[in-house]
This record gives sequence, structure tokens and C-alpha cells, in this order.
Amino acid sequence: MKVLIPSALRSYTESGWAEASGTTLADVLADLDRLYPGMRFRMIDEQNKIRRHIRFFVGGVQVRDLAQVLDPNAELIIVQALSGG
Repeated sequence: MKVLIPSALRSYTESGWAEASGTTLADVLADLDRLYPGMRFRMIDEQNKIRRHIRFFVGGVQVRDLAQVLDPNAELIIVQALSGG
């Protein structure tokens, strides 16, 4: 699956795109973490929940469940909100 990486996470991939495999969102994120260690923790918290500033989209539809089955031919877009004070 082709994955669009937000600029804030490109320090892991050194690219705007990455390839990862898996049946579910959790599987794809685990594969990304295998390829780019530490990346998953920036998106998923200690309770195995999606961090509140992260959004995942497949086919223009937001995916909110790590168990969501994904089409391997689709693109996963990771969006990371930035905040400041």
C-alpha cells in the first residue's frame, strides 16, 4: 500500500511516500514501524489509540478504527495537525 507521509514524520522516511503492507490499518502501521522504527508511536498512544492530532484517510474517507480492513490497492494518507501557542 502506498502511504503519504506528513512532513512532520518525514524524518523517519526521508520521503513524502512510503510503501507498507497489511490487511488492516493496525497491520500497515506495524509494517511502517518495522521499516521505520519509532514511527508508530508518533501516531498511536500507549493505550493503542490513534493520537488526537492524527487522521488517516483511505479513498477520501477517514479511518478511525485500527481494525479497519484496507484495500491493498488504495492509498493511505496520514494527516498530522500541528498546534502551537
